[in-house]
Amino acid sequence: MLWILCSLTASIFLLLLPCVPGQNGGENEQSTDIISVWEGESISITCSMKGSENELGTYLTTKIPQLVHVIYVSRLNTSYILPALANRIKYSKEGGNLSVTLHNVQESDSNIYLCIKYVKIKERHKKLNGKSTIVVVKAKNSTFVEQSPIYVNTQQGQSTSITCTFESSHEEEGIFLLKTHMWPEKVLYVSSQNASTVFPAFANRLEYSKQEKKIVITLHDLRKNDSDVYVCVGVLRHFSFLSVNGSGTLVLIKEAEQIDCRNSSWGIYGLLIMVALLFFALICCMLHRVDIKKYFQKRKPNTVYEDMSYSSRRSTLVRTNTYTTGN
Repeated sequence: MLWILCSLTASIFLLLLPCVPGQNGGENEQSTDIISVWEGESISITCSMKGSENELGTYLTTKIPQLVHVIYVSRLNTSYILPALANRIKYSKEGGNLSVTLHNVQESDSNIYLCIKYVKIKERHKKLNGKSTIVVVKAKNSTFVEQSPIYVNTQQGQSTSITCTFESSHEEEGIFLLKTHMWPEKVLYVSSQNASTVFPAFANRLEYSKQEKKIVITLHDLRKNDSDVYVCVGVLRHFSFLSVNGSGTLVLIKEAEQIDCRNSSWGIYGLLIMVALLFFALICCMLHRVDIKKYFQKRKPNTVYEDMSYSSRRSTLVRTNTYTTGN
């Protein structure tokens, strides 16, 4: 009984150790902005670049399938706007910053936009590339890319898979997997030749398999900040825009269950006190039932006494005279 109580007490002390929450990996730096919207909404892209004192002008261009100038604004604030977008673009320029707003976006506006600034250094013109922005415009009737599942709900440390399939007969240049809402960033790019780039968000935590027009991407060791909307974005050959799945995959990562020290501490302390009281009660009960004097009094040493009385008496025994004088 005593060892059971001791074991129980030790277990409770272990429960009283501080609760330390799990730590997630650090956030990755983003070299590319990502904007994800539905058709009909508006987007804004800001080109902020150094070297404004020698600036000649700033371009915002699309990169797929080749560079196309969307807007150009000179240092003197004269501008050129792509005619197809002239009625949907507004801009403002302040110092070295050019802000461009595109209204009523369409699926065909999905593209990779690049900021380019031209400066004059020692009578020579120099081109400076700025940040890229991947614009994902989701259409409800997109027919180029299919993606599954729509929703994933799992715990930290687990794995999940996302499947992207080209449904059209168009030949693809490659496919992106992007996080588009909470922490927008690139996850994976796979070219048509199966050359791939895994971006820092999932370094050493991603694997994929590609077969014809289908790619299965598995994300491992999921963390809480991996929760997001993941979208497959196809780069189609001979098309001037990105093909996007309308829904994407909503991935929610739950924290592993942990002991809540704040709610459980009072109950644990109460249980510990009860165990201590039971322990002392048991000791008192044992002492009450034992003859304490038997264990604490000074015992006499064991001595063997030899009774010599018989031999003594034998040597001094008075015997009856068996001889008598007769008359």
